[in-house]
Amino acid sequence: MLTTNDAEIVLVEAEVTKVLRGRRAAKTLLQPLRLRLLEALSEPNSAAGLACLLEVPRQKINYHLREMEKVGLVEFVENRRAGNCTERIVRASARHYLISPEVLGGLAGGTEGLADKFSSSYLVSVAARTINDVAILRDGARRAGKRLATFTLETGARFASPSDLNAFAEELSNAVTRLVAKYHNDKSENSHGFRFALCAHPELTDQERQQLREEQESE
Repeated sequence: MLTTNDAEIVLVEAEVTKVLRGRRAAKTLLQPLRLRLLEALSEPNSAAGLACLLEVPRQKINYHLREMEKVGLVEFVENRRAGNCTERIVRASARHYLISPEVLGGLAGGTEGLADKFSSSYLVSVAARTINDVAILRDGARRAGKRLATFTLETGARFASPSDLNAFAEELSNAVTRLVAKYHNDKSENSHGFRFALCAHPELTDQERQQLREEQESE
């Protein structure tokens, strides 16, 4: 059951992560300097301050900030006096950004034609659809001034053998099937449809994540 505290957490998370649904916004984001600017703008700053921090000419910073503000990647905070000048203070509009698969149109793919639900391709397609659908629903809820009802269950487990993993997966599937049969109701006028996706994949260690970051930075 979602408590009041749970609802508050969902609202905060919705503001922390921004999903970019337009190609223009995605194109604007995917430039190395702009990625650096967004990381630097976790705290409000001015073009002059960013120029000193990143050792990039202020005029160049100003240009990129204007382009980013047009698509909502950064937002205006205030005008601040600095000596005889007034600096325009901005900040990143979110702590984290994702690009919705819908940006790719038909190339984003789907689960159609994927018969093997145990394949990594099927899992990726379901995850992509989830990002896309939640982004659309969240934008609609925001425009309506409402909170989007969501539920996330995430945990980890270690299995002694593949047979234990298979037994766990079968038991979990049976439990979910029983719950759906118990609570599913498509006859009530007040019923609301929800989509559930249960998935599993090998767990990445912190060391592996760090190694991947270092490899990406060196490219």
